[in-house]
Amino acid sequence: MFKKILIANRGEIACRVIKTCRKMGIKTVAVYSDADKDSLHVQMADEAVHIGPPPSAQSYLLIDKILDACKQTGAEAVHPGYGFLSEKAEFQKALAKAGITFIGPDAHAMDSMGDKITSKKFAKEAGVSTVPGHMDIIKDPDEAVRIARDVVGYPVMLKASAGGGGKGMRLAWNDTEAREGFISATNEAKSSFADDRVFIEKFIEHPRHIEIQVMADGHGNVVYLGERECSIQRRHQKVIEEAPSPLLTPEVRKAMGEQACALAKAVNYKSAGTVEFIVSGKTSDFYFLEMNTRLQVEHPVTEKITGIDLVEIMIRVAAGEKLPFKQDDIKLNGWAIEARVYAEDPFRNFLPSIGRLVRYAPPPETNHVRVDTGVYEGGEISMYYDPMIAKLITYGQSRDAAIVHMREALDQYYIRGLSHNIPFLASLMCKEKFVKGELTTGFIAEEYPDGLHAEDLPEDDPTVLIAVGASIKCAITIRNYEVSGRFTGHILEVPVEWTVVLGGKYYDVEVRRAEGGYAVVVNGEAVQVKTDWKMEQPLFKGYVDGRFVCVQVDRDGVRYTLSHSGARAVVIVLRRHVAEMYKLMPYKAPPDMSKFLLSPMPGLLKSVDVEEGQLVRAGEPLVVVEAMKMENIFRAERDAKVLKLLAKAGDSLAVDQKIIEFAPADVEV
Repeated sequence: MFKKILIANRGEIACRVIKTCRKMGIKTVAVYSDADKDSLHVQMADEAVHIGPPPSAQSYLLIDKILDACKQTGAEAVHPGYGFLSEKAEFQKALAKAGITFIGPDAHAMDSMGDKITSKKFAKEAGVSTVPGHMDIIKDPDEAVRIARDVVGYPVMLKASAGGGGKGMRLAWNDTEAREGFISATNEAKSSFADDRVFIEKFIEHPRHIEIQVMADGHGNVVYLGERECSIQRRHQKVIEEAPSPLLTPEVRKAMGEQACALAKAVNYKSAGTVEFIVSGKTSDFYFLEMNTRLQVEHPVTEKITGIDLVEIMIRVAAGEKLPFKQDDIKLNGWAIEARVYAEDPFRNFLPSIGRLVRYAPPPETNHVRVDTGVYEGGEISMYYDPMIAKLITYGQSRDAAIVHMREALDQYYIRGLSHNIPFLASLMCKEKFVKGELTTGFIAEEYPDGLHAEDLPEDDPTVLIAVGASIKCAITIRNYEVSGRFTGHILEVPVEWTVVLGGKYYDVEVRRAEGGYAVVVNGEAVQVKTDWKMEQPLFKGYVDGRFVCVQVDRDGVRYTLSHSGARAVVIVLRRHVAEMYKLMPYKAPPDMSKFLLSPMPGLLKSVDVEEGQLVRAGEPLVVVEAMKMENIFRAERDAKVLKLLAKAGDSLAVDQKIIEFAPADVEV
């Protein structure tokens, strides 16, 4: 067995591998860029080696830097995680030449399966059902339009051959989208993978994305460890994964698993790998999509239902050991769901949010809750890498139980300092179709056609937040009245009658301290609140009329921002006579910013496609902003004239920074 392993990655996957190595008694080496010098994986590893500036092309993607780090530290093996160099055959070859073990498949398997075009041709020759398409490289936008329209037929998917993680992919329904999609996909592919090859395949409408986890050793043994349902995607990036799939029957699972194993055997595959399929939700017919020759982001759900540590098995297989189990030994037990927690603003079209994690407290880990993260309170989410904060995994004996645990865990996930997608995840968990398991890859587009809005969040009884707000006010008032240093004999009586302002409405309440919590009366209705909450705690945990709730609390004077089930509400608790005066306070309207194009995210202004004085029509492209290696095209919402350009190509943009000032279309400029 290895004595020291270098992890050629960062973030939560690097931390995940370090934890397994600790369990196995193996020393670890972390590598890091300038942006990651204070990262959690650097702190967790036994040793750490600096490998360059923040851009991955100058650090994590440099094979020579990783090799030098191995030589400096004496690492005998390298675990690549996912992304970066994990599927680069030349990396495996370079390590082998240096006498260092690559914890993953060999170059032949990666060359055969890692490239989307080559893998589809290989699979077709092996008799595996594949999605129809044009597997040759597309030369330019005109050729993309011709092939999409005349050869494959709309709708089509343009894909980067070396792509992954949703990058370098564009869906096109017409010539214009095919032309623009080719340009964007090519640019993203070149930026993210240093490989701008793009191909086209038919887009299967209303599909499900289901993948099979395989594990193989170097002795000819290959097994499949069940499937993962990955249909809940946004921009081709997985958001929710679960195992098993609510669609598959044991017979279909067996057929998919055996086909995945056959494909792995055909290329003498070794280590963990994932064979992805597009599956018809109506017929359960499946088509080979691609094979990921690495560990997947969503591997924890498979670990939860099989009890197998995939990272440990990868390491043991790389060390020459046989698989410690056979196919008949693999049993699926219970249900697991993974939600990807990202630094992004779901109310602003999921635009990335970078900055410092001023407060960070994930839910406590239990038999039902697991958190894989690479961040900590006080750390930063950088603009240079994927904006993932953590993977939240919940487990139950049934799918319904796993969903309940996920809802409760999301309520307890406390993040401040930047925007995050927890409100969106909470909304997803309560969608009727999701609860029923009626999933497709178009689920998010269908359920949230205009993005996430407040009305998409789960409805909640306002009595819960009113009772919680009143209890908080009572607890704080009691604490204040019991302060030391009071005049002798001076007794302060805690008020009982209050008014709670919530959502512009006024509720008369009474609140008293009671055994185990508070007795609250809301508009004449009695509510029992059981809690031991203290005013310094950010989470209010307790029972409201017997129902467990976890409410996040942010206090600002008499205002409490309460977060529950993904929704945030401002609750103001006032003495009743003060509430009467509060009603008379004038409303201060925010400034009108409708005549400006504002940057909705921090990023790089790649291009400005208009000039001062130009008349633009609704829908015309204005600028392209790059953030987290993704290109975002911003278009005119209505006809207007460009009055002034306030930023230029190459500028770094802050959130809400002005880019363009407009004038009405009929105004002379």
